[in-house]
Amino acid sequence: MSNYIITYDVGTTGIKTCLFDVGATIKLIGAAMEGYNLYVLDGGGAEQDPAEWWNAMCVTTRKLLGETGVKPDEILGISFCSQMQGLVLVDADGKPVRRAMSYMDQRATEEIKKGIAYGFKIAGANVVKLLKSIYYTGAVAASVKDPVWKYKWVEAHEPEVFAKVDKWLDVKDYLICKCTSRKCMTLDSAFGTLMLNIRTKNWAYPIVKMLGVKKEHLPELVHSTDCVGGITEFSAAELGLKAGTKVFGGGGDASLIGVGAGATAMGDTHVYSGTSGWVGTMVSKSMVDAGAMIASIVCAEKDKYVYFAEMETSGKCLEWVKNHLALDEIGIYLEKKHITEDIEKKYTSLYDYMTDVADTAPAGAGGVIFTPWLHGNRCPFEDPNSRGMFFNISLETGKTELIRAVLEGVCYHKRWMLEAQDKKTKTSDVIRFVGGGALSDFSSQLLADITGRTVETVAAPQNVGAVGAAAVVAVGLELIDSLEEIKRFIPAVKSFTPRKELKAVYDRNFEVFKQLYYNNKKAFAILNKQE
Repeated sequence: MSNYIITYDVGTTGIKTCLFDVGATIKLIGAAMEGYNLYVLDGGGAEQDPAEWWNAMCVTTRKLLGETGVKPDEILGISFCSQMQGLVLVDADGKPVRRAMSYMDQRATEEIKKGIAYGFKIAGANVVKLLKSIYYTGAVAASVKDPVWKYKWVEAHEPEVFAKVDKWLDVKDYLICKCTSRKCMTLDSAFGTLMLNIRTKNWAYPIVKMLGVKKEHLPELVHSTDCVGGITEFSAAELGLKAGTKVFGGGGDASLIGVGAGATAMGDTHVYSGTSGWVGTMVSKSMVDAGAMIASIVCAEKDKYVYFAEMETSGKCLEWVKNHLALDEIGIYLEKKHITEDIEKKYTSLYDYMTDVADTAPAGAGGVIFTPWLHGNRCPFEDPNSRGMFFNISLETGKTELIRAVLEGVCYHKRWMLEAQDKKTKTSDVIRFVGGGALSDFSSQLLADITGRTVETVAAPQNVGAVGAAAVVAVGLELIDSLEEIKRFIPAVKSFTPRKELKAVYDRNFEVFKQLYYNNKKAFAILNKQE
């Protein structure tokens, strides 16, 4: 007997709808994708239309059921893994009062100055408010991208719209409301507002008051594994699902990717490499390393946290190499050819070819080191002015060495974040590597060699967010006992052990890599500081 579950991976540019069968493993049966718009506005605005999210849900659900032949009444439940820290303001009927403000929206510069970025500051926040925030929430709303300042921007600039607001929701929480008519928010989404009391797991009302948020705008809180209701008849008809199908809380990408990686036991560490990247370790308490900009986030598992270190650009660095170094060919070769038409060896993309070419360069890239801070950096140092560089280029350096240096530089930075986490907690000796970067055996082996850890990958590592969403449904349906047991259902398919003969060259380059930031910090500021 099959146990079918549908999950919706709601990204910035589109939705990926996945059908899973939960048995001895969480098996992907099929998937469908549909894109939608990101509206980039003057002054730093970035918005999306919730109606387009819903349309994409409906199109992909119907397409998926049609392609797989699975009937609507065979679906046991649905859930979500989505982008986080969006702002969806809805009225009493659950309808958006304006387009959603994306996590990328940066318009609220005046609101953050008035709200927290004044007086004596630490990490960009008024010291009194910072300490109060950390005490209650374990974090602080010190970025213009944080959703509370978007909320205050709407209040200041669109008072007629603001007057219609009944509740503040995040992206997936709006879609839950659309499915069930229930206005709620999972604890990880609430943590993303930076107004969740990490001790009581309720709203931190002293912080709510301090930031000037109307407490009546805050929705009820639920757990990721909770069944929050059944799909209404109206929404079921649009989706092509059965009315009453159970809807579960789900979570954001930062909290569910570790679940989908199978890294849910205490002390488990996972490394994610997508457009951005991070290192996450499962811990039992909230902890903060303000100096290294690492903090614990509320995760999908009850009473557990993910100690979370993030880098702005990870896989994005390889995309940059593809666009600006490799283009349609690897220039060190005299013969020009379309690599996807290679007779002897088929490549599915230029990325595959680039990693194969990089493997022909020596470990350490001939002494060339790349810094992956193409859009500034967050951890273990926060500096929006920092940038990427190639260091120690010689006459013998070619594109092959440059490409390898980029891949190594991303791994050096992940090692730096791992070692920064080790100052507060013990990261695991065996780490799960997930995201698009983990599709490459070369990149997986490189991560093992540079970090000195055994690296494991799972089936379809680019889909682990959706797998995590399926896992919370499986636990909610009692198909699986708890999220801590998930690793049994998400086995490693490959394992990569560090090669001892490469340790000396990578240790040497890593020490230089770390010094490149400190030696160039002033120069970065001179060249890139915004007036």
